[in-house]
Amino acid sequence: MKGRVLIIAGSDSGGGAGIQADIKAVTALAGFAMTAITALTAQNTLGVQGVFPVPVNFLRLQIRSVVDDLGVDAVKTGMLGDVATIDAVVEELARLPGVPVVIDPVMVAKGGHKLLADEAVDHLRRTLLPRATVLTPNLPEAELLAGRTIATEADMRQAALALLGFGVPAVLLKGGHLDSADVLDLLATAEGVVEFRSQRLHTRHTHGTGCTLASAIAAGLAQGMALVDAIARARRYVHRAIASAPGYGAGHGPLDHANTVDVTRLDA
Repeated sequence: MKGRVLIIAGSDSGGGAGIQADIKAVTALAGFAMTAITALTAQNTLGVQGVFPVPVNFLRLQIRSVVDDLGVDAVKTGMLGDVATIDAVVEELARLPGVPVVIDPVMVAKGGHKLLADEAVDHLRRTLLPRATVLTPNLPEAELLAGRTIATEADMRQAALALLGFGVPAVLLKGGHLDSADVLDLLATAEGVVEFRSQRLHTRHTHGTGCTLASAIAAGLAQGMALVDAIARARRYVHRAIASAPGYGAGHGPLDHANTVDVTRLDA
């Protein structure tokens, strides 16, 4: 194993998203996953049935226990829930100068359940985003953060560039929600915009794709990969994991996180 990734996120009892997906993704890519759990959820492929937040002081204790003993090569954040949790994470990240941070701005679960309080959206935008190495929103999340509608590829490009204005050095805007023949993701930085395209897989088994992709990127950064290469490998990994999803559940099913065939090939 190479690359220590601290994941600060919520737990998914169904195993498809959240901490469970994060651990699987990092491990599948030969990294070492560590966790600080922000909330417990009761959920399955049909939706979220309940959320139990972890007290902020205990969240801090989890983070410091990991940082002070095992060390951290990259951080990935997911579900944070409220203002107090965001503030605690921002303060703890300040103790990790130079460590890359992948921020997945989890706001709404696949089934529509809100995972971030309305009043916390602006707070996340102002306080956490400037701590990011890369921000990985999907289109609904980007619409909330950027305050604009995204309906076309041109809209995506404009929104990705707009999000850079919040102090984020890199934005990977994921286009899976766009009505298009293929899937377009855009990486926006001060140097310009890089396109990533892949074949769209028509399946309902996509639960946890955002968590999985962000953690896979974090694993790459923890292993010393350049951001573009970490994203390329992570996208291949997620694509293969969707293609071989086991089909569990009556709703949005989980991915096959164990499928790592050819994901290390940068030319694939």
